[in-house]
Amino acid sequence: MLIYVLRKSIAIMGAEKPLTRNVVEMLKAVLAYQLGKEARALLEEGEIKVRLSPATGRIREIYMDDELIGTIRASDGFFVPTLKGAAKLLKVLPPLKCRVVVGKEAASFVAQGRTVFCRHVVNADPEIKPGDEVLVVDTEGILVGVGKAIVNGIEMLSKKAGKAVKVRKGVSEGSNKS
Repeated sequence: MLIYVLRKSIAIMGAEKPLTRNVVEMLKAVLAYQLGKEARALLEEGEIKVRLSPATGRIREIYMDDELIGTIRASDGFFVPTLKGAAKLLKVLPPLKCRVVVGKEAASFVAQGRTVFCRHVVNADPEIKPGDEVLVVDTEGILVGVGKAIVNGIEMLSKKAGKAVKVRKGVSEGSNKS
């Protein structure tokens, strides 16, 4: 398992094969395509490390200042943010972009990793498509979870029943375990 270090788009760690600017630009292109051009700013700060798959040599994990901020999904090459990555994305993305807003009563359940249902969605990015990675926030804009959209953003608001987001991780998930 090789780990390469990137600082401000420049490879600095001497390994068998040094990373080029192309790798950083590829990661930025994935973020821009998937989340909008503003998401490229996610990789502008801090020390970025990338872990490669030992079998394929493809990028699997992205770390910022030694904290995992996301992975690259093998099936489609898309960025899947962790809670730390989602918190950083909230700072660089415009308001409502890639976000699903839930009411206060639902926010506590989402924070525990529970599914978001359409009836609890207060607002959502109308550009969300089924399968998109989304950031679930409460009405004050505080991150409560990350997950995958099941329906598009417009349907989340118009439907009164059914699942809206399959939450992968809630912010308080695991904190109540013995």
